[in-house]
Amino acid sequence: MKPEDGDRILRENFAPWVQDLGLTVERVRERGAVLRLPWSDRLAREGGGMSGQALMAAADTAMVVAVSAARGGFVPMTTVQQNTMFLRPVVGKDVLVSVELTKLGRTMAFADIVMTVEGGHEPYAHATTVYALLAEKPGS
Repeated sequence: MKPEDGDRILRENFAPWVQDLGLTVERVRERGAVLRLPWSDRLAREGGGMSGQALMAAADTAMVVAVSAARGGFVPMTTVQQNTMFLRPVVGKDVLVSVELTKLGRTMAFADIVMTVEGGHEPYAHATTVYALLAEKPGS
């Protein structure tokens, strides 16, 4: 799967409010993906930091792209659990959302998600997530 395939998954399978986040797929790997969440004043909360809701939605969305890459295309899936830790505020910078699948089974997928700012290596947020896969392969 290529980044443009991931962008197509974003366009074709997500609600308009998720698309309004402006996420783009930077890279896809066999068991992961990196998405960019661009900075926007619209996503800032009081104090100027990016809202936790935007970061959580970006992590959740990135998981879909990572699972789709591993499965060879989009499959219906749903979030079972997500745990997010916010480590420092994001102010005025794009966020890179990096997903690494830790286990991919027939009906469940597990991942670690690290969110950094562009040009940085320190995590700004970290999430773990579990998804239920509602179909085994594209088209099934």
